[in-house]
Amino acid sequence: MDKLKMHTPNKANENFAKLAQLFPNAVTETIDADGNVACAIDKDALMQEISCIVVEGNEERYQFTWPDKKKSILLANAPIAKTLRPCREESIDFDATENLYIEGDNLDVLKLLQETYLGKIKVIFIDPPYNTGNDFVYNDSFVEGSDTYLANSGQFDEEGNRLVQNTESNGRFHTDWLNMIYPRLKLSKDLLSNDGVIFISIDDNEYDNLKKACDEVFGVQNRVGVLLWKKKTNGNNMGFLPPVHDYILCYAKDINAIVDMGYPITKEFLEKTFSNPDNDPRGPWTTTDLSANHKGPYFPITNPKNGDVHYPPKGRYWVFNESEVQKRIADGRIIFGKSGDGRPVQRVFATNRHFSKIRADSWWEGKGMNEDATKELADLFGHAKLFTHPKPSKLLSHILKICTDKNDYVLDFFSGSATTAHAVIQLNNEDGGNRKFIMVQLPEETDEKSDAYKAGYKNICEIGKERIRRAGAKIKKESPMTTSDLDTGFRVLKLDSTNMKDVYYSPADYEMSMFDTLADNIKEDRTPEDLLFQVMLDLGVLLSSKIEESAIGDKKVFNVADGFLMACFDENVSEETITAIAKQKPYYFVMRDSSMASDSVATNFDQIFATYSPDTVRKVL
Repeated sequence: MDKLKMHTPNKANENFAKLAQLFPNAVTETIDADGNVACAIDKDALMQEISCIVVEGNEERYQFTWPDKKKSILLANAPIAKTLRPCREESIDFDATENLYIEGDNLDVLKLLQETYLGKIKVIFIDPPYNTGNDFVYNDSFVEGSDTYLANSGQFDEEGNRLVQNTESNGRFHTDWLNMIYPRLKLSKDLLSNDGVIFISIDDNEYDNLKKACDEVFGVQNRVGVLLWKKKTNGNNMGFLPPVHDYILCYAKDINAIVDMGYPITKEFLEKTFSNPDNDPRGPWTTTDLSANHKGPYFPITNPKNGDVHYPPKGRYWVFNESEVQKRIADGRIIFGKSGDGRPVQRVFATNRHFSKIRADSWWEGKGMNEDATKELADLFGHAKLFTHPKPSKLLSHILKICTDKNDYVLDFFSGSATTAHAVIQLNNEDGGNRKFIMVQLPEETDEKSDAYKAGYKNICEIGKERIRRAGAKIKKESPMTTSDLDTGFRVLKLDSTNMKDVYYSPADYEMSMFDTLADNIKEDRTPEDLLFQVMLDLGVLLSSKIEESAIGDKKVFNVADGFLMACFDENVSEETITAIAKQKPYYFVMRDSSMASDSVATNFDQIFATYSPDTVRKVL
């Protein structure tokens, strides 16, 4: 049996392995900081392989950088030994829901999700801190030395603060914000499906930096566009040109993999777009341009009615050759405007047009505003100001409509008031979809003077979870005939230190006299279900998978995803229990290293599985 590693992958090691596979001649050996021989990449050999022009030293070049950028990349790649612990009492419909609400630092959570949700997320929406000088950013301890930095990456600072106010007087104003957002962008890219997209809301303060960071992480070629969302009717006299909009940047994992993006075709759209003023027997029609900007035929087209001669507009060409144009004029598929005296255009019939989506433009007005979001929360909670600057669910609904199918995963790792979850539930109710949301939020404490605190919400997560509960209940109440199968629940998972004692990772640090008290490598306060979820993370099993409990030989056995994973963490597991499990032929079976009832059971363990389920992958904690 193999031991589970119980920590996130080292992304730097994975990248090294990929480079070594592509360029084996660039792999070399060197002496590391401890004086040991270690594998390394020969930079000169690698540069020779990947570049026709070698850039060296301080030569001038176009680049985007800031202090601590290298540490920011290290932070994204550094492994962590943490886990997610289930919290049934705060969940809704824990055993049946496919939605997740995760409490904890989103950097650590994104790392934990890498194995399980790699390439599975269709849409990511985030509304990160705008860096206005008054809001807070995550403090990832970039001022420490490199050794301490790697050891404590993603942890609390010396004062125990996870968020720090980033005032404009801070000499690292933009640096701190970029150090916060950059590693999170890198990790989020890996979670996107090939045709997945990310939307990021921002204002003028960091728009330029965010755009450059996204260009670098996702690639300029994968920039889908920038939405200008009108968020309010006036700018409150802020500056000479008061801002009334935010930007929403959109990037694709691979823009060539996107089949289409836009609103579903509706009957109203077809009726508005096509008409039949001349009672053409071929049905309703509309007109489209006859020219294009790519190289093509260039010749005069004569209007047979009045003799007018038409050439393509400057820099454009006809889309058909001369013979095809004459044929289409003859059968009425090229006309000269509806009057017959205009420029030549194509007549396109609705029956011949294969529509997939209605394209969205970049100016978004009438898709929800700040005041709508505030009223929406007030209606749900009965309090006017529980959360500052929430996004309206209408805005998120429009984003989801143009880029999700009915069974997609949606991630928001700056969840805030959980608007995204609300929008997912609402859209599923409208179109019968089964989209799944994953919300991630740091349990940031509310100010004791705030309305939220006075109403009993001690941190932002409490607001977000209650918002989902109330929104789900409201939607079901308003649509009782269509919501019988609607998933309004969510599993609450909370970020915590690993379930394993430190001795599991570094026994050399302990004295011999301590080993008797540390014979069990599991922390005393951890439950079997805690262990199960860490195993699911490690093996890449969806955290929303169906979990069933049963008793086999008086031992509790977990069955996850209909036999894909079975696990037993009880003590004194007998051969009879192991045999019964093996006969069910799970893909994975996991148990504690110390759980076997005797040496005889341990000796016969592999033979039992070899007899009844040789293909089962066996792991131990």
